[in-house]
Amino acid sequence: MDSAEAVCLLVRPGGTARVTFTHSCWVSGSGPGCPIPILRSVDYVLVSVPFFLAFAILFRLERRRLINGVPFVIGLLLLGMGVTSLLQEIPGMHEVINGTTAGTAVLLAVFLLLPLFLVCNGFLMLRREGRRLGNLLSLLAGLALFAFAPLLISLGKGANPVWLETTITAVGVPLGYLSGLFAVYVLYSLVYGLVPHRTGVDFIVVHGSRLIRAKVPPLLASRLDRARRVYDSENARGGRPILITSGGQGPDEELAEARAMADYLIEAGVPQDRVLLEDRSTTTEQNLRYSKEIMLGLKPDYRSVLVTNNYHAFRTALISRRARINGQVLGSRTAWYYLPSATIREFVGILRDYAILNGVIAVALVVAYLIWLR
Repeated sequence: MDSAEAVCLLVRPGGTARVTFTHSCWVSGSGPGCPIPILRSVDYVLVSVPFFLAFAILFRLERRRLINGVPFVIGLLLLGMGVTSLLQEIPGMHEVINGTTAGTAVLLAVFLLLPLFLVCNGFLMLRREGRRLGNLLSLLAGLALFAFAPLLISLGKGANPVWLETTITAVGVPLGYLSGLFAVYVLYSLVYGLVPHRTGVDFIVVHGSRLIRAKVPPLLASRLDRARRVYDSENARGGRPILITSGGQGPDEELAEARAMADYLIEAGVPQDRVLLEDRSTTTEQNLRYSKEIMLGLKPDYRSVLVTNNYHAFRTALISRRARINGQVLGSRTAWYYLPSATIREFVGILRDYAILNGVIAVALVVAYLIWLR
C-alpha cells in the first residue's frame, strides 16, 4: 500500500471489507481510488461553522446541559479534519500526515498509551487513597482497554466465525456510543469550567465532603479556598454575599461537615455573620435542595454560585438545573492523580442519573446497526 493511502476496515458478518482512500481522494474529494466522495479541506471548515453556531446558541440558552457538547465536539472533529487536509496539500506533507499515520497514532494512543497511563494511575490511587471501588476505576478502565485490543486485532484479520464478529460488533455499538458520550462529557466539562460565572451573587454555596479526624482535608479545603476568593471578589465590588456551608454528619464523623467548613472559613477571615450552615444533607441532591430552601427563605429572587471540586462541577451543574437552582457551578483544583478515577466516577454517575435515556439510545443504535447489516 502506498504511504499516501489510508485503509478503512468495514466490519460485516461473514468478513471484513477493506476500503482504500488515496491521497488524491482525501485532498480533492474525488478521482481514482476514491470509493466515496470526500469533502475538500475548505468544505470541512465551512461545514463546522453551523455546528459551532448551534453550540453557541445552546450554550447561551442554558449552559448546564450535556447536549451542548455534541455540536461542539462535531465541530471540533470537522475543523480538525479540515486542518489535516490543508496540511496534506503542502508538498511532501502527505507522506507524513495521511490516513495510515493518523490511524496508527490513534490506535497506539487508545490501546497502548491511554491504558498504560490509566493502569499506572490506578496503582497510584490505591497507594495514596486506599482500596475502595471508586479508586479502582482508572485501573479497571486501563485493563479493559488492554483486553479489548486483541479482540479488535483478531477482528481486523478476518476469517472469524460469523457469531464472533456479530457479537463483537454488536457490543461495539453501545461501547462506541459510550466512548463518544464520554468524549463529549470530558471536553464540554472543560469548556464549562473555563467560562467565568456572573458577578453580583447573593449566595455562595460550598458543597461538603468527608472529614478526616474532624478536620477539613485538602480536597475540601480547596473548595473552601475557592469560595473565599469568590467572596472576597464580590466584597471588592461592593457586594455582601452569604456563604452557605452544606454537608451533614456522616456515621464515622465527629461533627457535621458544615460546622467544620464554617470554622475553616471564619478562621480564614470571613465574618461569622456572613456564614450559614446547612447541616442536614448527605448527598449532592440534598446539598442543593436544602441550600435552595435557605436561599429562597432569605431572598426569593436570589442569584447564587455553587462551589465544588473541578471533577464534580459539571455533574453538579446538571443536578442543579434539574433542581431549578438559579446559579452556576465553579470548580476548585484537584490533585492531578485523583482526576482520572474521579472523572470516570462522575461519568458513571451521569449515566446512572439518565439511565433510561442512555439505555434507549444504546438499544436504538444496536437495532439500527443490525438493520443496516441486512
